[in-house]
Amino acid sequence: MHVPEPNYSLYVITDSRLAAGRSIRDIVAGAIQGGATCIQVREKEMSTRDLYHLSLQLRALTREKQVPLIINDRLDIALAVGADGIHLGQEDLPAAVARRLIPPEMILGVSAENVRQALEAQAAGANYLGVGAVYATSTKPDAGEPMGLAALAEICRRVELPVVGIGGIHAGNAGEVIAAGARGVAVVSCVVAAERVAGAARAVAGKVQEALFSDRGRP
Repeated sequence: MHVPEPNYSLYVITDSRLAAGRSIRDIVAGAIQGGATCIQVREKEMSTRDLYHLSLQLRALTREKQVPLIINDRLDIALAVGADGIHLGQEDLPAAVARRLIPPEMILGVSAENVRQALEAQAAGANYLGVGAVYATSTKPDAGEPMGLAALAEICRRVELPVVGIGGIHAGNAGEVIAAGARGVAVVSCVVAAERVAGAARAVAGKVQEALFSDRGRP
């Protein structure tokens, strides 16, 4: 089955620590209502069984809404629930190994912090790159020093894959990330922790679309 390239423009990542007692399913539903085009399940502290059941819930929701569901790190969970993709960091299973194990139509995303990692991921069969941290972030303590827009732009120039900027991104700076060459932005706290999730997602989505439209208009 041929799967069209996903729309990575507003890529929302879950984090139950920011949910303030709300269900992750409700948060994801609100994010999709507000314009999220891709959902990643990233729950590092959840048990395997709980992660499996949450991912099943979100698989049903995202399938209904026709939004891709990507599982962070856990290839077993991604395969078990029939997710659309898997996202791997630099400390996770090597991308080339994952590409051999997953169905050919499954999306493979890889985190990259520099040009070398980005090119290696591309050669290993990645479908897209998560690049960052672009700005300082408290959501991912091991993200390291922010790379800034110039380094992001260099990676975007050097690879042929869609690049999704991540790290400290919100409605106020999302347009800058797109202008640097990214195809989309990945967000966590500015949407997941928001009191009005749909409105927060809509604000980021609007800035991304403005920047993408502006980029298409350039000679």
